[in-house]
Amino acid sequence: MEPIADKKKAIFISTMELVRDKGFHGTPMSMVAKHAGVAAGTIYHYFESKEQLITELFDYAQQQVIEVVEQETCAAIPFKDCFFNLWGGLYTFYQNNQNLLRFFEQFVNSPYSTARPPLEEDKFYTLLFAFFERGIQEGLLKEVSPKILATLTHSSVLSMAKLTGSGRLHLDRKELEQILQLIWDGIAFDR
Repeated sequence: MEPIADKKKAIFISTMELVRDKGFHGTPMSMVAKHAGVAAGTIYHYFESKEQLITELFDYAQQQVIEVVEQETCAAIPFKDCFFNLWGGLYTFYQNNQNLLRFFEQFVNSPYSTARPPLEEDKFYTLLFAFFERGIQEGLLKEVSPKILATLTHSSVLSMAKLTGSGRLHLDRKELEQILQLIWDGIAFDR
């Protein structure tokens, strides 16, 4: 990911925090500027509108998740190891970035997401689809749509990160490993 200006990054971080607490409608540009410690005019230097800010923030946040997927889906190690690394890497990332996780949740349930391309054209999901296609081609995963495997797996990561991140559910390492093994057992090709 190419570096972004410190002020733009502060605007992104502030927007995520405010959206988490107040939602999209309760987060005007003036509040974002004040929270980010920048002049009101500065925010408009980077973004023409709130819609552009939210859309660019989504792209920025998604690029961070894409980097996790690219790091953990190495073709040089066995697919099963990659699968476990990918699930664990995404889980850890979302655990460490709860504001981002909550922003994603609000974004996908908002009118802002309707302008997004279908998942088949979304870089994050195309990477996941290709990864699961690899597992099918190697004969390790059940022969079902890679879209199904990717969305089920990613949903399990999101759910666990959300529940544990909220403090409503506490899981130790062994329990997380059991969840991951159950998911693997559910999608792996029976031999």
